[in-house]
Amino acid sequence: MSDDFHAFRPVPKTGVIFVTTEATKLGFSTTDPEWCNLGQGMPETGDLPGAPARIHDVKIAPDDQEYAPVAGLWELREAVAALYNRLYRKGMPSQYTAENVSISGGGRAALTRAAASLGSINLGHFLPDYTAYEELLDIFKAFTSIPILLEGDKGYSFTSEDLKREILGRGLSALLMSNPCNPTGKLVEGEELERWVSIARELDCTLLLDEFYSHYIYRGRPGVLPVESAARYVKDVDKDPVVIFDGFTKNWRYPGWRITWALGPKSVIERFASAGSFLDGGGSKPLQRAAIPLFEEDYVVKETMAIQKTFRDKRDRTLSRLERIGVRFDRVPDGTFYAWGNVANLPAPLNDGMGLFRAALTKKVIVVPGEFFDVNPGKRRQGRASRFRDYVRFSFGPSLDTVERALTRLEELVANPP
Repeated sequence: MSDDFHAFRPVPKTGVIFVTTEATKLGFSTTDPEWCNLGQGMPETGDLPGAPARIHDVKIAPDDQEYAPVAGLWELREAVAALYNRLYRKGMPSQYTAENVSISGGGRAALTRAAASLGSINLGHFLPDYTAYEELLDIFKAFTSIPILLEGDKGYSFTSEDLKREILGRGLSALLMSNPCNPTGKLVEGEELERWVSIARELDCTLLLDEFYSHYIYRGRPGVLPVESAARYVKDVDKDPVVIFDGFTKNWRYPGWRITWALGPKSVIERFASAGSFLDGGGSKPLQRAAIPLFEEDYVVKETMAIQKTFRDKRDRTLSRLERIGVRFDRVPDGTFYAWGNVANLPAPLNDGMGLFRAALTKKVIVVPGEFFDVNPGKRRQGRASRFRDYVRFSFGPSLDTVERALTRLEELVANPP
């Protein structure tokens, strides 16, 4: 009997799901310590030096057995708004409130609510960028997705003047991007990010900013919390066309809690809640309640500083060891926990992303081929090889021990290619 049911379309896997599915065929399990998953899109979730104690128990109140509001618990929405006001908006007359926040059960749920709320517009997105954007940009047909290619030999630079040119030239009404970028680690920050927000305000182009890695930033001044957000440069929280997405997944290292949020003008947040009412119905009520104390200033500062120290060290070790075996990097990642490497100079068959991926599996190491970040909604660019086929995303999200063992195996693989 055929399993090609007429009623259903083929649904592609994201890069992370594809590589773990292929690894599972060879015996991979998340509980098997022999495997080193440098393909994972989550950080290590255990204790870090200097970080607050991890949460291992969640109390469930009687009314937590009921549905949470689609937009999230009011107290949690207040806590999110207060965090952004505290980190980025001290002394500014316009402040975020609970009404500027929508809580979702995961990052993709938050982004899906946003995509479902867009009208018949041109929506810009970058190449390369987050692999899950591809299907998200294809499934909703109201808007047209417009790809914008960034060049590796220019360090994936894209200035505020470039932004203005794209908005005016392609008629963009919105732009979706991760900042810092997954997979390149490129960060738009400071005065440049302020200019982006100003142009968005001037030209009425909504910035949809995925800031899930905004606490994994390796640039900054001593004594200053290493975080960045466009929220710092918004003048009026209810008028400026800036929507921010973030959550517990990376910056709090609780991916399994599936607590994320969108932050933006009240009128936009109302639309997201309406979309959520038919898309996902809202997130987990007990976990939302348990999350509220984790927005306290002392907790956020300690967790962020621990992340910065631990992951900067892993970044530096990863880059150094990969460069020694011939992997080339267009830029040192400013943020995230990914190293975006060009493998074209490695011996065959390791000299393209898919070749290295397949060979690394034999050493029980998982990486993600770069072609998955060539965001191509609807496969409109069929019939040509991906421009990122020579790239691989290496995650230094796992523990240092796991990262070091994986790098040793990759060194052995390059020394003795199949």
